[in-house]
Amino acid sequence: MSSTNQPSSPGPGSNHGQMFDLTAEIQINTDAIVSKTLRKSAELNLTLFAFDKGQGLSGHSSPMDAYVHILLGKMDITVGGESFTLSTGQLIFMPATIPHALEALEPSKMLLT
Repeated sequence: MSSTNQPSSPGPGSNHGQMFDLTAEIQINTDAIVSKTLRKSAELNLTLFAFDKGQGLSGHSSPMDAYVHILLGKMDITVGGESFTLSTGQLIFMPATIPHALEALEPSKMLLT
């Protein structure tokens, strides 16, 4: 998995608002998962992911609640043993400590918060 931590808009030290074109911030690479952290703090984590078809994240859990917003494509997401198919524009809540996994059914981009 490749990762970049630099948003294309002003950095974290900026006193101004920031605008992100989320689908333009990250590109899908062949047979790969790409991630890009937009913000990481005690209060907020914003991470973009891009998946080629068939790529995914195996089962794991997190100590914090999380949301996945599908920005582009279609993904199969399993939360607590229940499977959901999400498409562009859809959002799913994943409670803290509940195992979850995901797989891109087609080239996809998502925002994890």
